[in-house]
Amino acid sequence: MTPNPQETKLDALVIGGGPAGSAAAAILAEYGHRVLVLEREKFPRYHIGESLIPFTYQPLERLGMIPRMKASAFVKKYSVVFISPSGRASQPFYFFNRYDRDSVAQTWQVLRSEFDQMLLDNAMARGAEVMEEITVKELLRENGRVTGVRAQKQSGESVEFRAAMTLDCSGKEAFAAVRHGWRTKDPYLNKVAVWTYYKGSKREPGIDEGATTVAYVPEKGWFWHIPQYNDMVSVGIVAGGKYLSRDGLREPGAIFNREIEQNAWIKEHLSFGKQVGPYFITSEYTHHSRHCGSPGLLLVGDAFAFLDPVFSSGLMLALKSGTLAGEEVHKGLLEGELAPARFAAYGRYMREGVENMRKLVYAFYNPDFSFKRVIEKYPEAAGEITDCLSGDVNKDFTPLWTKIREFVPLPDDLPVGDPLVPAD
Repeated sequence: MTPNPQETKLDALVIGGGPAGSAAAAILAEYGHRVLVLEREKFPRYHIGESLIPFTYQPLERLGMIPRMKASAFVKKYSVVFISPSGRASQPFYFFNRYDRDSVAQTWQVLRSEFDQMLLDNAMARGAEVMEEITVKELLRENGRVTGVRAQKQSGESVEFRAAMTLDCSGKEAFAAVRHGWRTKDPYLNKVAVWTYYKGSKREPGIDEGATTVAYVPEKGWFWHIPQYNDMVSVGIVAGGKYLSRDGLREPGAIFNREIEQNAWIKEHLSFGKQVGPYFITSEYTHHSRHCGSPGLLLVGDAFAFLDPVFSSGLMLALKSGTLAGEEVHKGLLEGELAPARFAAYGRYMREGVENMRKLVYAFYNPDFSFKRVIEKYPEAAGEITDCLSGDVNKDFTPLWTKIREFVPLPDDLPVGDPLVPAD
């Protein structure tokens, strides 16, 4: 008989069963630790954020997911392409020009309802316990240390769980960062997204069929066009709120359909298909947590940092931080040492990746920037840009940023991400 988690102290408690939480739980359970995942919703459930980038391969491989991904119906993705408002396409950034075609260079366009279920099933197969339709309401503390959570079941019953370590994998809602007052908005990356789905939208031939397309609109907004299986396409517009709500428009469908006229490629490709399902709208406010954790608490995935989605870095960062957090918590449990300071390297490593991608995002939104101009002057920058776009973000990009700063300013790193270490 499985012990009741309320009665038995857990090694780790995971808030949220999305990619970051499932990854961390799978790693910890694989090592034999007692892990409980608390998920508010009932899987499978809908979620946006459907495009993987090449360096998602490594965490997926660590999780044992590559065979399942290769056997799935998910559309294969080999490149990303950028489209001007007039409809002119850039040369595609083919990942196999830089990486091994049979591994890193081929990734996928996923349905999150299926992909996230696969990851959660993987965590359970490795021994993690999962409770769905339960909402975390409060962090429990003893002597300044997080010792677990108070949660509410769908029935309204309040329950408490205690663990040596609590991992906040709550996604954009950033449960702990919001309640601690740690969450800070990015100074500039404050956008709104409106999106929907089309069936039968035009696709490119051959290996370009699964490409992610980033199509510009005036005012440095952009469309995503992400092919999925069953002839479906995810398509959305991201831009400033003032731009999207001009002319007094507020209804998502009206905004979306007006913006189709702003890019010739999008207009032409969607003209072959039929819009299906609802229109969605959300703020895509980039945010960062001042700390990666505190005694008994570690922030993972979007709960630690959420970056503008233009380069599809979200799932890569979530899975990377989930696997890394799982490994670091495992070491701490093994050594009996879970003080915040031991997670400082984790915080720095994840922030390095976020900051590198953030610089490229800032450049993208500057009206004076284009990849083409940089590469024309510095042909070697093409490989460096491809590395960053592909998610190989934990490396020294100083030479690339020096080149790009000749064209546009780039932000300094934010002074955030260290664990909160109590004063002695």
